[in-house]
Amino acid sequence: MSGWAQTADTAGAVLLLLGAAVSLLGAIGMLRLPDVLSRSHAATNPQSLGMLLVLAGVALRLRSGIDLGTLGLIGFFQLLTGPVAAHLVARVAYRTGYVGREGLLFDELDEQLSRRPDGGAPAAAAAEQSPPPPDGTA
Repeated sequence: MSGWAQTADTAGAVLLLLGAAVSLLGAIGMLRLPDVLSRSHAATNPQSLGMLLVLAGVALRLRSGIDLGTLGLIGFFQLLTGPVAAHLVARVAYRTGYVGREGLLFDELDEQLSRRPDGGAPAAAAAEQSPPPPDGTA
């Protein structure tokens, strides 16, 4: 084996170990962090970095054109879908009230959700102002 191939294999092994360690820290963060927003951070950022490091380590070991293309597609789709899924989980947690809103610095989504589509008063205020139906059904 040539010197370059041995160096690439060693670098690949180091990247594999480093990626596994970063992914392990992300998994531990998902278990130990207190709320949904913090857990979604641990689910996306360290996991994505760890996955990219593992893919780079595997790419250094395989060094084949078709394998590199496949690994590139895996990395692309993982980076595309992971943060979107975590965002949707955090948004559902916000809308259902599972996330404590008092800890947020800015709550722009609350203004958007409480605004009526026709530009009138917030939906909650409009519901309080309207009289009940005459037949007594709500």
